[in-house]
Amino acid sequence: MQKSETILAVDDKKENLDVLLDILEDFDVIPVTCGQKALDIMAEEEISLVLLDIVMPNIDGYEVCKILKSQPTTKNIPIIFTTAKTDEESISKAYQAGANDYVSKPLKRSEVIARVQTQLKLKKTIDDLEYLASRDTMTGVYNRRKFFELSKPIFDQYNNNLFIAMLDIDHFKKVNDSFGHDAGDLVIKRVAKTISDMLPKESVFARIGGEEFVAICIDDSVESIMQLFDEIKNAIASSMIDYNGHQISFTISNGIANKNPSIKTIDELLKQADLALYDAKNSGRNKIVLR
Repeated sequence: MQKSETILAVDDKKENLDVLLDILEDFDVIPVTCGQKALDIMAEEEISLVLLDIVMPNIDGYEVCKILKSQPTTKNIPIIFTTAKTDEESISKAYQAGANDYVSKPLKRSEVIARVQTQLKLKKTIDDLEYLASRDTMTGVYNRRKFFELSKPIFDQYNNNLFIAMLDIDHFKKVNDSFGHDAGDLVIKRVAKTISDMLPKESVFARIGGEEFVAICIDDSVESIMQLFDEIKNAIASSMIDYNGHQISFTISNGIANKNPSIKTIDELLKQADLALYDAKNSGRNKIVLR
């Protein structure tokens, strides 16, 4: 487990960092000697846990902790203070800053390892619960709640180069009626995987209904977004599932809406995409309509 976890050790005294590096020899540890460098590293690297000294020049450990706990990308990363300040006021201040735990100096090998392992296990449990709460259980893509959580900031940030696509499996009821719900589940999973694999990594993609999906994408032009979803549509149309000796083929319809100055909320943009999807369904299915 340890080698997959990266720990950031922050202390202005090299001898203290050397002690931590020795204790945590089985972990991947990045040592830094000041608070600002720690903040820079946190912005660049995927850190699993922070060991943080309190007394440092310029930015002390309390301030570093407060900054990290105030940012969405780092607020859930556990922070353990390593400190010689063991009076009640200092420890209380550490927890008020957002610390998860603390170890007192001089550092003891068994205590440091035990506290680090405990915090890493707790983080994994929290991460696993967050993953389950944010994912569609059948396909593994985002669910409706997580889609809106992630897409609203994107909507606020981008203008004309923002698109929302609503995608729906054509005649899905016929698949269930003809081959059973297990076959229908396989079709949903295949469609979800195909779309997810083909979308750019900065897109947000979710299953929001039985056979309905949504994606929010950033693209420089209408032409390139239409080309992307045409390729997705064609990839799905050429796909086939072998189920109990039956070859099941399927297609999708796609409605795309482009954000413009008259659209003020993500719900308005979704409504436009839904209307475009309705038009795609009514024009023969296996179609893309842009509004």
